[in-house]
Amino acid sequence: MKTTIERIEDLRRRREQARVTDPQAAERQHARGKLTARERIDALLDPGSFVELDAFAVHRTSAFSMASRKPLGDGVVTGHGTIDGRSVCIFAQDFTIFGGSLGEVFAEKICKVMDLALRMGVPCIGLNDSGGARIQEGVVSLGGYAEIFYRNVVASGVIPQLSVIAGPCAGGAVYSPAMTDFILMVKGSSQMFITGPDVIKTVTNEDVGFEELGGAMAHNSRSGVAHFAADDEPEVFEQLRTLLSFLPLNNLEDPPYIAPTDDPERMDDALQTIIPDNPRKPYDIVQVIDAVVDDGIFFEVQPFWARNIVIGFARLDGYPIGVVANQPAHLAGVLDIDSSVKAARFVRFCDSFNIPLVTFVDVPGFLPGTQQEYGGIIRHGAKLLYAYCEATVPKLTVITRKAYGGAYDVMSSKHIRADFNFAWPTAEIAVMGVDAAVKIIFRRELTEAKDPAARQAELVEDYQNRFANPYVAAERGYVDDVIEPKETRPTLIRALRLARNKRQSLPARKHGNIPL
Repeated sequence: MKTTIERIEDLRRRREQARVTDPQAAERQHARGKLTARERIDALLDPGSFVELDAFAVHRTSAFSMASRKPLGDGVVTGHGTIDGRSVCIFAQDFTIFGGSLGEVFAEKICKVMDLALRMGVPCIGLNDSGGARIQEGVVSLGGYAEIFYRNVVASGVIPQLSVIAGPCAGGAVYSPAMTDFILMVKGSSQMFITGPDVIKTVTNEDVGFEELGGAMAHNSRSGVAHFAADDEPEVFEQLRTLLSFLPLNNLEDPPYIAPTDDPERMDDALQTIIPDNPRKPYDIVQVIDAVVDDGIFFEVQPFWARNIVIGFARLDGYPIGVVANQPAHLAGVLDIDSSVKAARFVRFCDSFNIPLVTFVDVPGFLPGTQQEYGGIIRHGAKLLYAYCEATVPKLTVITRKAYGGAYDVMSSKHIRADFNFAWPTAEIAVMGVDAAVKIIFRRELTEAKDPAARQAELVEDYQNRFANPYVAAERGYVDDVIEPKETRPTLIRALRLARNKRQSLPARKHGNIPL
């Protein structure tokens, strides 16, 4: 019979066995530019804060000689810790054990830590680096994936769920990250795809490489699946920490306030002339955002995809906000399928987690064309409209220049219950652009005119003075005030101070039916 001291020594030996990574396997990870699972956790969490759970778990499979190899932890490290002193739950798939493949116990460990995160009301972070389902365990592995998917849905909108893709993520495994709130990828070492290059070659005869098919930039710039791309793992962890700094721990808390050092009454004279006199000339809306938010710090989300709309996080007077802005520097800031979907999902996230929305509007309308119509721009554009209508967080809107047609309504207008709507003197709120409107309204007169060009110029100027300005909307209360551009920051801060006390609820229902 073992003595107490011997039992303690046995515990220490087992703990050390669970912690140690096979040196050769670790070397292979490092050769790929990848950290091991435990190195990743140490790099992300506050030093010494990680508390591991289920370190002694082992798989239960005896088929295919699996009984002879039962590594402690079964290929995934789970537990909890802190980031900047705030609690999080975390799991890190360990590619050095069975290629990070998911089996029954592996899935049970992830589900257990997800359940813990939900009960405790803290974010859940997944570090994904896996070869997929553990074939030796068959359908049990598929069941494990489904258990994880179900928990992703239950936790959605309740706690932030963040996914780092730090290696391969293929097949059914991609759907768990896809249902989390944000996906961060590492260039050159992470991939996501449903079917790999070999299967694609067999079925469609297409030749495509892993990186081109599912690499970080493929999903950050082409598919819109991912939200951030980093050059290496230290950078991706820094992005994740920055992202968390704007988010509450759960949907019942307010986002974290940081005492501001930036003067709330600060004005920026550069905004006075940032709008070009030529209405067709672009400008960079990010310069407007930087000039308005605290310390000029704007953390952009999905900067490489659907660049005609800008989304991201910032602070006003120390309080986190979500920013949505048309980008005139790309496609004139027009709304299309991708930009509508991009903004809609961000609006819904902010509404889920009590983050006020600030919208900058310069939109000439929806992108015309058969590709957009056949692709479902009606349905996809309706997603953004639905998201803004549904949102009950404080909603502040600034119209900087164009606000035309249905796109004016969609972009957080007063009519869909924005709380405060402001316009710059350069704002043009109208059904359509001046030239197009004149050609339609005065079609017959222009046809019969002796000098159609001269007459059109007169009519355009008259229409511009009468309608293409913010004052008709202001007369009707659709705009609460017309402000000088330099006054934008203090105006928004004063509005936000009042709007933070907003009380609004929607009719009782199971859930709405967003036009997916």
